Amino acid sequence: MLKHTFSGIAAILTTTFIAFGQQPGQHWSDVDYAGDKQVFHQMDIHLPSLKKDRYPVVVVIYGSAWFSNNMKQMGFQALGKPLLDRGFAVVSINHRSSADAAYPAQINDVKAAIRYLRANASNYRMDERFIGITGFSSGGHLASLAGTTNGLKTYTLGNTSLDIEGSVGEHPTFSSSVDAVVDWFGPIDLNRMDECKRPKAGNSPESALIRGSLTEHPDLVALASPNTYVDASDVPFLIIHGTADNVVPLCQSELFAAVLQEANCLDAFHQVPDGQHGPVTFNETSFTWMCDFFEKVASKKRNEP
Repeated sequence: MLKHTFSGIAAILTTTFIAFGQQPGQHWSDVDYAGDKQVFHQMDIHLPSLKKDRYPVVVVIYGSAWFSNNMKQMGFQALGKPLLDRGFAVVSINHRSSADAAYPAQINDVKAAIRYLRANASNYRMDERFIGITGFSSGGHLASLAGTTNGLKTYTLGNTSLDIEGSVGEHPTFSSSVDAVVDWFGPIDLNRMDECKRPKAGNSPESALIRGSLTEHPDLVALASPNTYVDASDVPFLIIHGTADNVVPLCQSELFAAVLQEANCLDAFHQVPDGQHGPVTFNETSFTWMCDFFEKVASKKRNEP
């Protein structure tokens, strides 16, 4: 999986550099959202060239099979530029890798980054009334977790309890909730990553994430799976997945779409013909789907009393 993931990433970078040449407006690099001076707790903030008092926000999370702790620039290159073109502030974040810490450290980091943005929204001209989140591959997994765990502090399955919110950073009183999610081919049910029927046996990125055997820790694996938390209170989701993805099987998104649909949280599920794990799936049409969706939800939030 790792080999396919990083070859796909290289193709993503080539495609997006060619397709989107606009230089962003004001930006801040290596912002420390946790206050600990660690590279895995840095974010880059980009504002559009269009002058506005405040900008709606989209957080971007890179894919790396959870193996990398410093690919925020690649995440921005993959997904950020079309969002900037449409007037969103784009925040590309790092997070701890599976080598740095076991799950739930990764979702704790995501939530800490969102709390930081809300606490400092006025410093970066951000409109905290709308914070969307998107990511691809393992980044799609974390974006989806953020969207299905709004308001959750801890969660228990069987004899296993996890602190989902975490205590990273200096802004514990601010909300880590997001308002909309675009999931690009993320792994969703880690207990069914083997042909969407069973957990993978042996070593895998998923077993590295939980620091153990998937088959021996089903409750922990379920707690690392976004579909576990879905209910009718969740925010709107858009799912995009290529039909030729040979890293994260298409059936992962099919299963997720069905669960979200039952909870009335699915806006749309787009399958990209011949789309791979990034290449072909990332294209002008699919970027438009993402931007249109975020714009629609942001506009609705602006018009709420």
